[in-house]
Amino acid sequence: MNSFNHYAYGAIGEWLYRYVAGIRSDEKSPAFHVVRIEPQPGPGLDWVEASLDTMYGRVGSSWYRREHNEMEVHVTIPANATGTVVLPGASLQTVMEGGLPLHKVPHLQGVHTRESHVKIDLGSGSYQFTYKCMEESEPVIMK
Repeated sequence: MNSFNHYAYGAIGEWLYRYVAGIRSDEKSPAFHVVRIEPQPGPGLDWVEASLDTMYGRVGSSWYRREHNEMEVHVTIPANATGTVVLPGASLQTVMEGGLPLHKVPHLQGVHTRESHVKIDLGSGSYQFTYKCMEESEPVIMK
């Protein structure tokens, strides 16, 4: 095979961005005007860093496993865009942004809990979330 421009390579890259790093465009607002970051850390990986240049600017997502089952998630939402981050395995009581509990962070647009996830609506900017995972679980691949 002489070509590196093959569907199989693109499909792997898309899976890494979409599921492992969690960078997605909101289906109701195409072209990354509304960004959705929903990383799905699975077994065998300790960190991921990814960014994507969109027409609104650079979207960034990275996560790191820390000691004692803790996670650190960095998110960048470009100017003129909004975003939603979904933190898997998080409980509202353990999530911090920039070292503050979520209820003390004034610039968040909304915080919701669902099953074992915390969903946070964001404006443009860079965010650093840390939290203790509730349990070790297998990643759920959303389709």
